[in-house]
Amino acid sequence: MSAWWWVLIGIVAFLALVAIYDVLQRRHSILRVFPVVGHLRYILEAFGPELRQYIVTSNDDERPFSRNQRRWIYASSKHQNNSFGFGTEAEFERSPGYLIISPAAFAAPPPDGGDPDDWPLPSAKVLGGPRARAHAFRPSSVVNISGMSFGALSGRAVESLNGGAAHAGCLQTTGEGGLTPYHLRGGDLVMQFGSGWYGARDARGRLDLPQLVDLAAEHPIRAIELKLSQGAKPGVGGMLPAAKVTPEIAAIRGVEPGVPCVSPAVNPEFRNVDEMLDVVERIAEATGLPVGIKSAVGETGFWADLARHMDGGARGVDFITIDGGEGGTGSGPLAFVDHVGLPYRLAQARALRAFAERGIQHEVTWIGSGRLGLPEEAVLAFALGADMVNVGREAMLSIGCIQAQRCHSGHCPAGGHSVGMAPEGH
Repeated sequence: MSAWWWVLIGIVAFLALVAIYDVLQRRHSILRVFPVVGHLRYILEAFGPELRQYIVTSNDDERPFSRNQRRWIYASSKHQNNSFGFGTEAEFERSPGYLIISPAAFAAPPPDGGDPDDWPLPSAKVLGGPRARAHAFRPSSVVNISGMSFGALSGRAVESLNGGAAHAGCLQTTGEGGLTPYHLRGGDLVMQFGSGWYGARDARGRLDLPQLVDLAAEHPIRAIELKLSQGAKPGVGGMLPAAKVTPEIAAIRGVEPGVPCVSPAVNPEFRNVDEMLDVVERIAEATGLPVGIKSAVGETGFWADLARHMDGGARGVDFITIDGGEGGTGSGPLAFVDHVGLPYRLAQARALRAFAERGIQHEVTWIGSGRLGLPEEAVLAFALGADMVNVGREAMLSIGCIQAQRCHSGHCPAGGHSVGMAPEGH
C-alpha cells in the first residue's frame, strides 16, 4: 500500500474522531447537528471582521472608522500623501445628519512665514486662569491625547504616545491606571484619577492627598482630571483580572499583585456636586494645578446643579471634558457601548447650555472627546463650544492599531505588547 493511501486513511480517521466528538459534546449545538462541517461556521466567524474590512464592505461602510478615514490617519501619521482622488464616495442626500462645512466665498490669506503644518494652534483660554490657579497655563495645542491607561495599553504604546505628544507639543492624559515610567518620554501630562485613585491612594482605596502633591511636584503634570464617567460605558467601573495584575502594574497602581483590581462605579470621595467641588478645591489648593472633570452626559440635573454651585461661588472646576457615547473603550458591555450616554453632538450642547444660561460658560475650558480626531469632526466640536479636543483611537491608529476590535481579548493582532494588551476599558 502506497504512502498516499496511509495519508488518506489518516485523514478519514481524524475526521471520524472529530465527528464522534462533535456528536457527543454538549457545548455547541451547531457541531452536534452538523458534525465536522459545523467547524467552518466558527472559522468564518473568527475571520469575519477581516473579511468584511478588506473584501465585503465599501470604503465608507466600516465602523467606528471607515477604510478611508483610517487611510487618512495612517498617511498623515507617516507624513505621506494623504490626499484622495476623483471625488467623494459619500452620498450626501442619503445620509441624514451628514456634516457639511460651509466655505467662505473669499478665503482668508494664511499668516506669513513657516510651514502651515507646523503652525502652533494654542488654546484660546488659559487653563485655570479664571480661578487663578498657581500653575495656570495656556495649552500650546488645541488637539491633545485622550486618557488611555497602562494596563489597557502596553508600555510601548504608552511611551509611543507620550513621545508623539512631546514632538507635537500637546498634552497626554494618563488614563486612570496611574503614572508610569512609560509616560515620561518628554510629553506633558494631564493626570487622570478615577474611582480607584491609582497612584495616589491609601490602603483603603481613598485619596492620599500628600502622595498626590508629591506626584505632581516630581513629574511633568500640568493638570488633574477627575473621571466621573466614560462615554463608551458610563456608570460602569473597571476591573483588571487577577492574571493581568502583574507586579509592575500593582506597584504603579498601589494594589496587591495577583488580585483582581476593581475600580468601583462610585467614587469613594464624593457622592454629589457639593462634595465633589470640595475635593476639587482641596486638590487645586494643595498642588496649584488646574483641576477638571471628565464625564459622559445623560440627565441634565447634574449639569444644572454644577453650574448653580459655580455661579458666583469660590469653588469650581477649571475644565470639563465631555465624552460622547461614540468614544472608545478597551472593553465594555454591549448595551452600554451602544445605548447608554448621549453622542457628543448632543452631550456638548446640553452641558454647555446649563452654564450659558447663567453666563458662566467662559469660566470653564471645554474639551470635547469621542471620535473627534478627524478634521471635520473637530471643526464641529469647536462650533459647538469646545475649546480643545482629545483624541484616543486616532492616536492609536497612528502607532499601528488596525481596528481589529480585539482589545477585550488580550490578543491584539497588531502586537499584544506594542498596542493593546489587557481587557480593561480605562
